[in-house]
Amino acid sequence: MSKVLAVIPARGGSKGIPRKNIRLMCGKPLISYAIHNAMNCPLITNCVVTTDDSEIAAIARMYGCETVARGERLSADAVTLDPVVYDAVRQMEEKKGYNYDVVITMQPTSPLMQLSTLEGALRDFIDGTADTMISVVNHPHLSWSRVNGKIVPNYKERLNRQQLPPDYMETGAFFITRRQFVVENSRLGKNITVYEVPEREAYDIDSVEDWIVSESIMHKKNIIFRCDGMKKLGMGHIYNCITMAFSLIEHNVLFVTRKDCLEGLEKIKSTNFKYVTIDSDADLERIISEFKPNIWVNDCLNTDAVYMKWLKQRVERVVSIEDLGDGTQYADAVINALYENKRTLCPKTYEGPEYVCLRNEFLLESPKAFSNQVQRIFIMFGGTDPSNLNIKLYKAAKKLHQDYPDLIFDFVTGIGYPAKENGLLSKPEDNIFIHENVLKVTDYMKLADVAVTSQGRTVFEIASMGVPAVVLSQNKREMEHTFATMKNGFLNLGMGNYVTDDAIVNTLKWLIETPSIRKNMHDLMLKQNLKDSALKIKHIILGEEG
Repeated sequence: MSKVLAVIPARGGSKGIPRKNIRLMCGKPLISYAIHNAMNCPLITNCVVTTDDSEIAAIARMYGCETVARGERLSADAVTLDPVVYDAVRQMEEKKGYNYDVVITMQPTSPLMQLSTLEGALRDFIDGTADTMISVVNHPHLSWSRVNGKIVPNYKERLNRQQLPPDYMETGAFFITRRQFVVENSRLGKNITVYEVPEREAYDIDSVEDWIVSESIMHKKNIIFRCDGMKKLGMGHIYNCITMAFSLIEHNVLFVTRKDCLEGLEKIKSTNFKYVTIDSDADLERIISEFKPNIWVNDCLNTDAVYMKWLKQRVERVVSIEDLGDGTQYADAVINALYENKRTLCPKTYEGPEYVCLRNEFLLESPKAFSNQVQRIFIMFGGTDPSNLNIKLYKAAKKLHQDYPDLIFDFVTGIGYPAKENGLLSKPEDNIFIHENVLKVTDYMKLADVAVTSQGRTVFEIASMGVPAVVLSQNKREMEHTFATMKNGFLNLGMGNYVTDDAIVNTLKWLIETPSIRKNMHDLMLKQNLKDSALKIKHIILGEEG
């Protein structure tokens, strides 16, 4: 078996970041990451830190690593690593009483390199025929040089990045060479190869900006969103989780959804987030094993204690959304924007509208200015409209057109609602227009003077736009949501299936004819501060709520 020496050179006089090698990155000295990899790699026989600094040497020994002193001659700014590594090898061979077969130089400035990458590179080198192997990252770009005073391209033809030939840049993570090529002024053999490391592991700490980026990457979490969306259930869970996921861009996000929930799956696919489908919860063990989540977010209604206890044993942090189930006793946090004053078994329950997560388009759009005259009515019943309340409003719109021929009705339907199959067709002669699966809901909502909707998360969106609204619940669960009441600017008619067509028509007529009521509703909506919650929710998910 080859004897391998890992040499970690660490000067005390770093200029760009003072005391860089022993400053704490994510709570540990920077040099400790290289020491950990070297000492835990089964192919490395010995590890040594060569340094001119007593504090660096003390910290290296604290982590169990041997040290050798680097003399003053080898510590000057202009000295390259070749004589430093040669000196360390000579000292270690004299100390151990044997010669090494392979020497690997590991810079302490590559804290993101993974042990598996180091082991893979060493194994390939030992089993191969190369004299020297250098860690690289592939960065193909359209680049230029200056030759004889002229700017000239470094390429023959302009191609997309993916089509360009490899352009390898050294990362500094490791430099492996056969012992016979380690001499005072070189570590390069004649037969040189490279080992491509992942982009994430290629950062070399040379500046403050490098430090910030690397530390941010170290803080990156693996987060799973478990949610379903389909006609019977609705699409609110999917839309809500997608919104939260967009605020967690610096983390690795994976969606887990049931294979038979086609509408929700289609929406997740359209976002380009990573996802996996399951047949049942029996598949979750495999997903946890493969993805290794640090955080699990449930948005799937009443969790039971057995499921949540099982999940908490496997995932460090579990957060539930809109959950009133017995499983909340095992959650680390519960976020119930739709409920207030509802009992949960989790001591860290965050409830009420201040924890709603509005989509970006509502954060960017300004509220609708109040109008004394009703010119347009906006109708939307979520992504699937499981109770088919659109039909009730379609009939009501036809009746209202007779008394208000200039009134325009905008029906916005979601990805899981087949409008034509349900008989919803645009009728320009009645000023009725059907808009299917629109890109921006606010394009239509900001034109409206009155809205009609169900009692899910859309009520928060409408409130942020200040549009007086009539609410019809899709089911009994929605009726438990506490926001859509007159104190917040809503006329709530209760269960939609129980409300007669005449009641809907008469309610809308009354609103049309009473601008003072609508103005009051408009003002009550805009009293709510719904646009500052995204950061709070993000902190709760990450466990940084303080």
